[in-house]
Amino acid sequence: MAERFERLGWRSRSSSWYGYEVGTTWCEVELEPSDGQDVLMNGVVAPSRFDDLAALLTRFGASYTLELYDENDNLLRESNR
Repeated sequence: MAERFERLGWRSRSSSWYGYEVGTTWCEVELEPSDGQDVLMNGVVAPSRFDDLAALLTRFGASYTLELYDENDNLLRESNR
């Protein structure tokens, strides 16, 4: 998954034995392998670019659930595929 982000010009670096940090000016996320082909992704995205991240994951053919929270841990938006 990290390679897909890299091909689009995102920064990427290994952050653990299997995990990667990927980022761009509007998003910084940690990618950790999960069961099977699943990837756990958590981090920060500019609220105005939330839909852009969802579109990118759709373009990658990934199944996902994205949640956007405010500073008080209130769920603001959710998107899934």
